Amino acid sequence: MHDDLTSAIDELFPALKSELEELVRVDSISAPGFDPGRVRYGAEVSAAQLERAGLERVRLLEVDDSHPAVFAEVNPADPDAPTVLLYAHYDVQPPGPAELWSTPPFEPTESRGRLYGRGTADDKVGIVIHTGAIRAHGGRPPVGVKVFLEGEEEAGSVHLEGFLERYRNLLAADVIVVADAANWAVGVPALTTSLRGLVDCTITVRTLEAGVHSGMWGGVFPDALSVLVRALASLHDGHGNVAVSGLARGERPLIDAEEDDARQAAGVLPGVQTMGEGSITERLWAGPALSVLSIDAPPVASSINQLVPEARAKVSVRLAPGDDPERAMDSLVRHLEEAVPWGAAVEVEPGASAHPSSLDTSGRAYDAFQAGFRHAYGRDAVYTGIGGSIPFVQAFSEAFPGADLVLTGASDPTSYIHGPNESLHLGELRRSALAEAVALRALAG
Repeated sequence: MHDDLTSAIDELFPALKSELEELVRVDSISAPGFDPGRVRYGAEVSAAQLERAGLERVRLLEVDDSHPAVFAEVNPADPDAPTVLLYAHYDVQPPGPAELWSTPPFEPTESRGRLYGRGTADDKVGIVIHTGAIRAHGGRPPVGVKVFLEGEEEAGSVHLEGFLERYRNLLAADVIVVADAANWAVGVPALTTSLRGLVDCTITVRTLEAGVHSGMWGGVFPDALSVLVRALASLHDGHGNVAVSGLARGERPLIDAEEDDARQAAGVLPGVQTMGEGSITERLWAGPALSVLSIDAPPVASSINQLVPEARAKVSVRLAPGDDPERAMDSLVRHLEEAVPWGAAVEVEPGASAHPSSLDTSGRAYDAFQAGFRHAYGRDAVYTGIGGSIPFVQAFSEAFPGADLVLTGASDPTSYIHGPNESLHLGELRRSALAEAVALRALAG
């Protein structure tokens, strides 16, 4: 039924792989402290690829001092056909220490069917999936298509609300496809139906006006680092469950992961135990998770025999679907304030927050993508969750409440996104582009 699209993707595949390599060579790191000119260059390269795919009215969108977003569109032959907004992001995380990479992070390298490099899986492949699906239709898909490529997703989408406010009419669509998620495994497609939210804060504790000799006053007055450690230790119970009261917990997912597979995918050291209770997917998708992200304290190399007068840490909580970030932040702040021992001075400063999301899987968009997956993969997609947060999802759900929202992608658990040796299985690129091409046809009826 869709053999023409299969043949088109097969013929296009060398060009699609080449375009992914072109994108990966651009170190478009949106984090503060990196060259914003390289991010803009990433936008320009992405825009050129959209033009080559046959899209029209290609332009860069900007608000305030944001990194640019890229927009393009193409109108359908049938004016009654639905409009589909295709999202991906072209910015990437910093590569981290170069010595941890087996190949240069911004020089794409193919090995054993995978393409290695920063952004191969997160999320420059999303751009190529979209252009591949459009090109499979000769640049004229049977539905209206708009493309929105964000340039600061890895920096927290800090200007997304501004983009939506200024360009709401331009971005409006009947279906929104976010190509920034992951498959269950190589060869097993997935549609993401839930995402955890996020709150974080910074706790600062003080015990002394200044550092004093640990031999003269130790054992009488507490140092700030000991106080901080005791407060942080209270955040989990003896089984490793989050001990902050008032946080929500969702339903147990229908599918689960093998612990050995999860340990390998995360690179866990031998002997390290899991924390918390419940299935792997329940702990990843349906429960809260708390992490201490950083601590400000004297480094070991320069420590002296002194009671540390002040110490601070950043604490992050992933929120289960259904939780409320404002309520969760209040619970976290209250817990930390009450957990500080020995009368130490404490200040807890609330930080970032993001809403969790649950998506409705009924409707034509999910039917269309399942048809695409059946053709490209020979099977239906499984419904999965994501332990992380994608601010774009909640923002677009609120801005366009009548639109169907579909989360898909081409990475897999061994892609190591955000880490060294990030990679993409090239077969997933081909299958994902083909599935989206079929879905666009199915959406046209």
